[in-house]
Parts: sequence; structure tokens; C-alpha cells
Amino acid sequence: MTRYVLGISAYYHDSAAAILKDGAIVAAAQEERFSRRKHDPSFPRGAINYCLEEAEIDASDLAAIAFYDDPALTADRIIRSSIAFAPESEKFFTKAVKSFFGVKPYFKEQIEEMLNCEVPIYFARHHYSHAASAFFPSPFDKAAVLCVDGVGEWATTSLGLGDGRELNILKEIRYPHSLGLLYSAFTYYCGFKVNSGEYKLMGLAPYGQPIYADKIKDHLIDIKPDGSFRLNLDFFAFHNGLTLTNERFHALFSGAPRQPESRITRREMDLAASIQSVTEEIMLKISRSLRDMTGASKLCLAGGVALNCVANGKILRAGIFDEIWIQPAAGDAGGALGAAYLADFNMLGGKRPATQESDSQSGSFIGPEYKDREILSFLQRAQAVYHPLDDGGAGSAAVAALLAEEKIIGMFSGRMEFGPRALGGRSILGDPRSASTQSRMNLKIKFRESFRPFAPIVLKSRAAEYFELDSHSPYMLLVAPVKEERRVVPDAAADPDDMLEIVNAIRSDVPAITHVDYSARIQTVTEDVNPRIFAILTAFESLTGCPLLVNTSFNVRGEPIVCTPEDAYRCFMRTEIDALVMGNYILYRSEQKAVEMDESWKKEYELD
Repeated sequence: MTRYVLGISAYYHDSAAAILKDGAIVAAAQEERFSRRKHDPSFPRGAINYCLEEAEIDASDLAAIAFYDDPALTADRIIRSSIAFAPESEKFFTKAVKSFFGVKPYFKEQIEEMLNCEVPIYFARHHYSHAASAFFPSPFDKAAVLCVDGVGEWATTSLGLGDGRELNILKEIRYPHSLGLLYSAFTYYCGFKVNSGEYKLMGLAPYGQPIYADKIKDHLIDIKPDGSFRLNLDFFAFHNGLTLTNERFHALFSGAPRQPESRITRREMDLAASIQSVTEEIMLKISRSLRDMTGASKLCLAGGVALNCVANGKILRAGIFDEIWIQPAAGDAGGALGAAYLADFNMLGGKRPATQESDSQSGSFIGPEYKDREILSFLQRAQAVYHPLDDGGAGSAAVAALLAEEKIIGMFSGRMEFGPRALGGRSILGDPRSASTQSRMNLKIKFRESFRPFAPIVLKSRAAEYFELDSHSPYMLLVAPVKEERRVVPDAAADPDDMLEIVNAIRSDVPAITHVDYSARIQTVTEDVNPRIFAILTAFESLTGCPLLVNTSFNVRGEPIVCTPEDAYRCFMRTEIDALVMGNYILYRSEQKAVEMDESWKKEYELD
């Protein structure tokens, strides 16, 4: 009898659903893509409906439903820690009661009300869900598993070992000692939004110097030789207040937190560099300890900190493990997938499908797909001007020719990606050779901070000619240096503290994807996983000699990645994207009727 298992993550951030069929992934998606609310934490009705539709089943066909953490253990942590830090923790406890006790204990009732049937429900442990999401889809029969995040129930860091269908956590670091919360404290202090702005802090780090690293290690965190650590809670408020940092933290770094949207100063640049340096030190030490503990030659990573692709690249280049596989949806969204695996293997006795040479996540293209007939129906209703696009070599060549003319192209093709990265299905593409591509994309299309770098998408067979990377990086989760011979020494900026001058300096022969420290967050492409992007890259190389493109997510600041044809068209019309590829149709901006970007839209997408 066929086993269908639905996994769900919800209520904290990045709610999601995933479904397995006999241990194989059928579908997975974040709720934000359906609700259009970025990092939506709510019960994932849209994602659940999509997963059931993709599997072509009714809820009554499910063998089990799995939730990605244990609400009872989370409640235990909230209550015990509130008592431990009383009376200062009163405000913290009041907020936690409203946010947690108002929803999580009622998950069973919500799922039964939605599905209108009774299905066995399994509550997994948060870090086991992360670990399962990392190991079971990986191409490894046996691997060490490292999960690092803010907190899940009690665990903040877990070291484990996966072997076949067995998965065991061997050691953990527990709340309130958390590398994820330490990094988030600096995210907050530097004026970015917690649980979404950490990647901005990582992107800002290369502009600064780690001059505060010793101060962080002297006052905020005690790091042991094996990578274990303890925070000095005297400098934090996440355990007993309503913010992450307190006045003592602010005094240590000579001032109040930066106000969001205000000018980024040298202090924020150096703070970002410093906490990034400390994070990398800890991750390297823990990785070495995990290798010694398990003897495994391969590593799987998950948890929010696993999205720190700079640290991931350092672990890879350190040679601690022979191979690394990182869950593309490493944050809480991926917990839905991990929980489904745990229920399938532990509750239902399912067997892990045979490992493959790459992995079993299909390039993470496991979200919704819209056929050409659906796209055409939408375009006709929208009265858009469109043209058929050959789905063979001629179509790829036409797109490549536009890119070679420095046009910016929106790509809406195939299944949507699961996880925070656009990997070619819901992407915006540009010419990496153009010095203006980065600033134009940031300011005119993405409406985001000018300092944030863009990633290259490159033919796997040609990546080593451009980057110091010996590994496949299909999920854009590894940062590596640009080859020395491709670098250019920029002219000295008139003002070393003027970020615009720093950003606009040319640093290589592919300046649009070369960060200030000569690094790049790389996505490698193979024909079997992403044939359309492979064909476009191949055609672009034939025209220009360059086998890579700029790849960024198809959205604007504050908006989730586009999901539907309507989402894609709306984003296209309200930005300066030159052309939009939707399935086997292409739309040119110059042919479309003007759409006013009214004040309500500006407010919705944080453009004021």
C-alpha cells in the first residue's frame, strides 16, 4: 500500500508543508509563496493544499502527518527559563504566552478542522527534523550531521550521525547558549530585521574589518577548543526581555542600535565582519569535533546558521570533510520535510530510497508548476502583449542574445524552488560582465540596499575556471573566491567609508557577481537538473565566451519570491525588468501598457 506522509512546520517563521510518497519527495513549499506575506509563520493552508494537489490525493489517503517540533518541550523551555530569570523575565513570559500558547498547542485541532478527517499525527523534535531534512535527501549512505540555529525546544546546536535509515543526535548545546541568537543579536543591533536580515549582515561583513572579534570573545561568548560555547547573558535580553540586546551590550559597542533604513556606518561594517569571523571560528571548531566524534568523511548541514554560505565555504575549503551537502531549505521551512521523513521511517517502518549520485531533492524544484495553457490563459486575461518562444535551442538563443545586450530578464519556468534561494525557476538574470548590472538590479528592480551582492549561476563544467571551488554547488549555499587571474585591483575610493563608491568599483572581469572581498555565492548548473537554464548559459557562452550569469530571486524587497503567473507579471510591470519569460512565452517591457505604482503598493513593499 502506498504511503503518503505530510510534514508541516508552522508558527515561528517560514511555515511550510512537504509530502512524501513511499519515502520519496513529491512536493514542498513555503506558505509565504501563497499568502504573499514574507516569512509567513501562520498555519500553512496554502502549502498543504498544494502538496495534496501535487500528490493527487485526498487528506484521507494520508498515512501520517508530522509536525516539525514538540510543543510540549517548547512550553517546558519557556516556563522553566522564565522562572530561572524571574522577575526580569515577566515581559518575556507575557509575550511568549500570547505568541506560543495561543497557537501551537492547538495544531491537532487546526489540522483536523482543515482536512476534515482523522490522520495519525506525529510530533518530531525540532533538531531531529532539521537533521532528517539534511541527511535523508542527501546522496550519502553515512554522514555526520550538524544543525545550528536560534533554538528548537531546548537545543540550539546538535551534532549527530546518519547511517542508512538511522539518525542519532550524539551531542547538543542547549538554550540559552545559542550561536544563532548571538548572530541575530548583531543583526538587530546593526538595524536589520531578525529572522530575515541575517543574510544582509553576512553580505555587509566583507566591507568591514573584524576589529570587534576579540571583544565579542572576551565579553559575549566563551568558545571552547571543541567549538562548544557559552554566552554571557549579562549582555543580552532575549531570555528576559522583549529585545535581543540590552544597555550593557550597547555600551560595549559604544552606542544604541542602528535605526533601520538609516545610513550604514563604518561601525556596522566592522561589527558585521566581527560576528561573521566569530561564527566561522565556531563552525570550523565544531566541524572538526564532529569529524573526530563520528569518523564520518561526509557532512550534512541544516538549521538557520547553515544558510551562512560564507561559513559553509570555509568548512569545505578547510578539508575537514571530503564532501558536504546542505539542505536548500535549511531554516524552519525544511523542518516540514525532515518531520515527514521521521514519521515515514520511525512510525510507518518505511525504507529510505536508495541514495543517488547527486541527491533526491531534484534541484529543490519541488514547488508549483504552471503549464503553458495556464500561462496563456492568464496573459490573455491580463491583456498582456506576448510572443511565443521556441522551447528548443532557438528560444534559449533568443534569451541569451537579450542578456548579451545587458537586458535584465525575469524567468518564470518549471517548478518553483523550495527554500529561500531562486535557482533558475523563479529568477531574475543579468549579464555578469556589465559593471552597471549590480547597481541597476539593486536600485531599479529589487529596490534593496546597494551593498548586497548578487550570485553567479554557472555551468558546472566551467566553474573552476572562474572560482576557487572544487565542489558542485547546486543550491547557492557555498561562497568561494574568484580566481586570482580574473581579479582587478580597483581604484582607491575617494572616501573609504562611502559604500556606494566601494560597491561600484570593478574587481574582476565579471564585476556584477564579484563581492568586495573577491568572493561569490556560487550556483553550479547541470543539464539533467535544470535543462532550460543550462541551455541559456550554453547559448550565452557561445555568444560572449562567458559561461555564467547573474542570478537573483524574482521578487522585490519585502515580497516573497513569485509563485504564480500573476505574481510574476505584477513584479515585472512594477520594476525595470526588460523582458519576462513565462513558460514558452516572452513579454517585452516596451510593448506593455504602463502600470502606475501607487502609494499603497510602495507601502506594501517597504519602498518609502
